[in-house]
Amino acid sequence: MFTTIRKDIQAVFERDPAAKSLLEVLLCYPGLHAIMAHRVAHFFYRKRLFLIARIISHISRFFTGIEIHPGAKIGSGFFIDHGSGVVIGETTEIGDNVTLYQGVTLGGTGKEKGKRHPTIGNNVVISAGAKVLGSFKVGDGAKIGAGAVVLKPVPPCSTVVGVPGRVVIQDGKRVPSIDLEHGNLPDPVQAAFEAMQKRIDMLEDRIRHLEEERDRGNQGVQHFNA
Repeated sequence: MFTTIRKDIQAVFERDPAAKSLLEVLLCYPGLHAIMAHRVAHFFYRKRLFLIARIISHISRFFTGIEIHPGAKIGSGFFIDHGSGVVIGETTEIGDNVTLYQGVTLGGTGKEKGKRHPTIGNNVVISAGAKVLGSFKVGDGAKIGAGAVVLKPVPPCSTVVGVPGRVVIQDGKRVPSIDLEHGNLPDPVQAAFEAMQKRIDMLEDRIRHLEEERDRGNQGVQHFNA
């Protein structure tokens, strides 16, 4: 557990340029506080000491604004940036080197028993306000855009944006490292509107051309009659 916590601390320095010192990170990063508390709570949860685990989780939520169910399985190198409003459900499974931003929900879609929360692969970035709901896999290296609502599996090394979430493959290339550029994602809705506007412009040009031909034809008939 302590080795994993060291990797969580290292992840803060790797992914947050605002981190200045170890003391600052230990004292002033609620995302780190939440994951450290979760490591302890999950230990008791695995020992079937559910009440103690939930009390630790509840206290952590009160101080950090981040709710992680003690049953959630979280890999090493986990980083929650800012963190306020993050919710992680009981049967969630998170791989290594995953980054979450504020307002992210990893939740279920009903009252069913068993596995009802998502499985997040390695090197995944989930941007601010995104909701991943249901028991499915988000593949390794995927990025989920801000505000997206994801309700179905996400292929590895892909990008999801929109409501409901739409998958956008980036050149079919695997990202070799953790990509935090979540503010520069493609927007398929905007692309569709741009395609529609181009089609409208083309049709308007065609109509204008036909009207000009009609006017020239009318002028020729009037001249002939005169």
